[in-house]
Amino acid sequence: MNAHIDWHARAGELRFATQTFIGGRYVATQSEKVFAKTSPIDGRHLADVAFCDVADVDRAVASARAAFESKVWSGMAPAKRKGVLLRAADLIDAAGAELALIETLDMGKPISDSVNVDVPGTSRILRWFAEAVDKIYDEIAPTGRDSLAMITREPVGVVGAVVPWNFPMIMAMWKLAPALAAGNSVVLKPAEQSPLSALRLAALFSEAGLPDGVLNVVPGDGPTTGRAIGLHGDVDAVGFTGSTEIGKLFLQYSGQSNMKRVWLECGGKSPIIIMRDCKDLDAAAQIAAGAIFFNQGEMCTAGSRLLLDAPIRDEVLKRVCELASTREIGDPLDASTQIGALVEEKHMRRVLDYIEIGKQDGAELAYGGAQVRVESGGYFVQPTVFGNVTSNMRIAQEEIFGPVLSVIDFSGLDDAIKIANSTIYGLGSAIFTQDINAAMHASRELRAGLVYVNCYDADDSTVPFGGVGQSGNGRDKSLHAFDKYTELKTTWIALS
Repeated sequence: MNAHIDWHARAGELRFATQTFIGGRYVATQSEKVFAKTSPIDGRHLADVAFCDVADVDRAVASARAAFESKVWSGMAPAKRKGVLLRAADLIDAAGAELALIETLDMGKPISDSVNVDVPGTSRILRWFAEAVDKIYDEIAPTGRDSLAMITREPVGVVGAVVPWNFPMIMAMWKLAPALAAGNSVVLKPAEQSPLSALRLAALFSEAGLPDGVLNVVPGDGPTTGRAIGLHGDVDAVGFTGSTEIGKLFLQYSGQSNMKRVWLECGGKSPIIIMRDCKDLDAAAQIAAGAIFFNQGEMCTAGSRLLLDAPIRDEVLKRVCELASTREIGDPLDASTQIGALVEEKHMRRVLDYIEIGKQDGAELAYGGAQVRVESGGYFVQPTVFGNVTSNMRIAQEEIFGPVLSVIDFSGLDDAIKIANSTIYGLGSAIFTQDINAAMHASRELRAGLVYVNCYDADDSTVPFGGVGQSGNGRDKSLHAFDKYTELKTTWIALS
């Protein structure tokens, strides 16, 4: 996409939507409070963004409820809803360069990733759910001849969507696309670290013909804005992606309010197992490096634990360190950059603290471990590899959410599976082997929602995404996502 663009020049010309989006238009918050949004690339001030408090969330929920009850969207024929959503996807693609730039300035990822991953991934998932919605059939139960039992899907109502900062547009669309396609109204809270693309998306949906009030965007922080959504008695469901710590709060909010359904996609500490019989160790090492260093390691599925069969340990560790050294850390607005900035200084300090913890606990720092590009004013950390990690170390147990890899030795498949399962999380996992029996055994025994064999982070809209344990519940993507945003209703008719 537009490889010739001078992204620095475009950044200087960019103007951001900063007000909250309620009832089909941008409006000021009732308190007129704002928060300063700076870029992690260089600390530049981007905008003062509306800070929504309880009164603003009340207004957004009321707008969503009125739109839902009016049936202007919830009662629209699925084929017509599909048309609106497909127009929105076209508008996202047309605004692709602008959206990519917003994403990079907002959270620090390389512009090449925003252009090639985030924008097309956002419009693609929207198109998929748009196309799916008029192809889902209701059911007739196999009762006796004296009755007719119909099972129908209905939209759940008002959905609160609370999304993270690592993939702001894509994660928002994983919630918005199925929720809107099913006929719900939505109140979306983007992360306070990355609110700008969600506010721009709202206008694109409105331009596509989404009725006023069906999508509302309320920027703000978790303790105020997110909590208000979680506790709101007129929100029927919440879809959340973020940390396990905050996910647990939403479960509490549900119990304290109206028992709204809460769907969580939370943390991970995903293991990648490489067996001694792996046919191509170089390819496996490249995949493992990509699994932890892509998006600066700010991924819930980041392959942050690399489990190596003892005989191949030294060879693979050396190759991963070599690959780490070749990842280009640089200006995220330069198309050649492969690793950008971490999202904010607070998060960078957290990642650096974990690197120190790894050293103190006795892990071997095999590569990296330092802050770089300090003179830029941004928040950059080298790809970091630890060897001689044991499974009980904090860097092997706790989610770091940065470019930090823990390499752990194992002896035999059962040992590898035991180590892989020895965390509270259960999101991603992988095994590299030529033995189909070993692969199938691992796929059954690994406690994870995702198991990859001889690959990692393979992606398609047709397959569900989510985890087990303290990685959350429910599934994003695929037709299974509709289960989160619809109710099943049984209508039983007695026949004479």
